[in-house]
Amino acid sequence: MGLDLKPLVMREKSSIEAFMSRVVAIDAYNAMYQFMSSIRGADGAPLADSRGRPTSHLSGLFYRNIKFLSSGVRPVYVFDGRPPTLKAAEIERRRSAKRDATVKYEQAVRKGDMDAAKKYAQQTTAMRDEMVADAKRLLGMFGIPCVDAPSEGEAYAAHLTRAGKAHAAASQDYDSILFGATRLVRNFSISGRRKLPNRNTYVDVEIEVINSQRTLDELGISREQLVDVGILVGTDFNPDGFSRVGPKTAIRLIREHGRLEDIPSIAGELAGIDYAAIRKIFLAEPGGEVPDLEAGEVDERAIASYLAGERSFSGERIASSLARLRRARERQSQNLDRWF
Repeated sequence: MGLDLKPLVMREKSSIEAFMSRVVAIDAYNAMYQFMSSIRGADGAPLADSRGRPTSHLSGLFYRNIKFLSSGVRPVYVFDGRPPTLKAAEIERRRSAKRDATVKYEQAVRKGDMDAAKKYAQQTTAMRDEMVADAKRLLGMFGIPCVDAPSEGEAYAAHLTRAGKAHAAASQDYDSILFGATRLVRNFSISGRRKLPNRNTYVDVEIEVINSQRTLDELGISREQLVDVGILVGTDFNPDGFSRVGPKTAIRLIREHGRLEDIPSIAGELAGIDYAAIRKIFLAEPGGEVPDLEAGEVDERAIASYLAGERSFSGERIASSLARLRRARERQSQNLDRWF
């Protein structure tokens, strides 16, 4: 679903190059869903290898991480753990929407309506265990650290920024701000030109950075109050939000009353949700020590063998991309040597 805070946050345009030598904690599932939704064939079907296994996620991870590492970015991918119990309703809603989209996709294919087929196919995107295993295997060959979060991936990515282990968290969802990310980077996994849904129009998608403290200062509220704003609008843990309350109304109510419990107009609806538990999900600190985030070496031979040998990628394209990465890293090393 994703929390709608766009009208409230302070956004600044940026670029991949601005993150050179910085660790960026990427919400892995969020990035992979982007790849699987956007990297598809003409009929909307995901890319697949000679055995019919999906490869859209691998294609996205390969080419985007070539770009990251060539630009000196130090990515860390954070994978979801067990979802909070309160997310069950949202998970079921998503499953139901995917089932409906699958039916519409099959109908569109039978009619030969490829535009509709592609639209509905994107809505059927689902994550499977073997795809997560594929991703971790490829990232390991790149020497890119992977972290298994205790629960929500974006929550732990945010935790890494607060712990000083990452410069920013990367996700499309504004929930990262409620989870306490010091900086949120959007459009980090996919940027460039993108076609608008249901329109024959393309827009330039640019990386943007949201500084959480700057946003809170501009809004004149605390992070705890911003969580209450999120609950009013609707989160993954109370998807429907509150009747006739959008972002601007929510911020006005919190500024006027301070917290959810003190807003008279929502008292009836508030009694029907466990808002204290939702607050705890966003505000609680994950336990345990932060894992080692040191990057390893890029194993070009293993990457080429896996993608070209096992997953039906073009060997020539893989070799060309890896050579481009090698040259970029050699330049980075030479530039670094000049400082010593």
